[in-house]
Amino acid sequence: MLRTRVLAAIIFLPLVALVLYLGDISWLIAVLLVGILAWGELTRLLQRSFLGVDRLLGLVFVVGAIGEAYLRGVGLLQVDLLRPLLAGFIIASLTEALYDKGEHPTLNWGINLASSLYLGFLLSHFVSLRVRSNGLHWMTLALAMTWTYDTMAYFVGSAMGKHKLWPRISPKKSWEGLIGGTLSVLIAGPLLGGWLVGLSWWQGLPLGVLIAVAAPFGDFAVSLFKRLAKAKDSGHLIPGHGGMLDRLDSLLFAVPIVTYFALIVTGH
Repeated sequence: MLRTRVLAAIIFLPLVALVLYLGDISWLIAVLLVGILAWGELTRLLQRSFLGVDRLLGLVFVVGAIGEAYLRGVGLLQVDLLRPLLAGFIIASLTEALYDKGEHPTLNWGINLASSLYLGFLLSHFVSLRVRSNGLHWMTLALAMTWTYDTMAYFVGSAMGKHKLWPRISPKKSWEGLIGGTLSVLIAGPLLGGWLVGLSWWQGLPLGVLIAVAAPFGDFAVSLFKRLAKAKDSGHLIPGHGGMLDRLDSLLFAVPIVTYFALIVTGH
């Protein structure tokens, strides 16, 4: 398993680095592809939990939210179209629920709305962060810090994990892994923050704290979907790593936090 994970990472990471470096349309297409794949996995998990989800309607919102973030970020849109997009989605999905003859049409509507918002809105920050000034370095920082946390939590938890962290949600996670991941990102925050985007140590440290809080909860959020569906992984796209949603879990919480942290620190 470890060898498979390492080999997949060796192939996967250069591809991510390339499209991240290229940015612009290349990064937009990559995020759209990731969103489409992750949405497919998420809807399968929800349907396995006997929850009704309109795949097409939700996909329109996911793609629309990502596209809107890009167009506004590069200056092709001077107004915020996310709110009318969201209003249209709420109206269309609730109108559709009126024709749902199942026992729980409002529950299915709420699940459809919430799951689309969860993935589409949070994933749009991957584009917003990359298209900002110095976005290459900020996005690299977000990825590097989150992966540092995940990697150290995995290895420390595998080697030393004895005390279950949250067995109801994720049976394999341990307190030892959480501590290992947290310590690593508290060190990485000041070091990587200073190197990549010129943060002082007193700015990099709180960013490390934020990532240490966000990353595990992002992981647990996807674990909740998998537990409800009685599935080990969200998919089998990446050998040794599971599906696309499995690779996004921590990042979906961490990248928006880095996006707004960058906004606060830089003032724009």
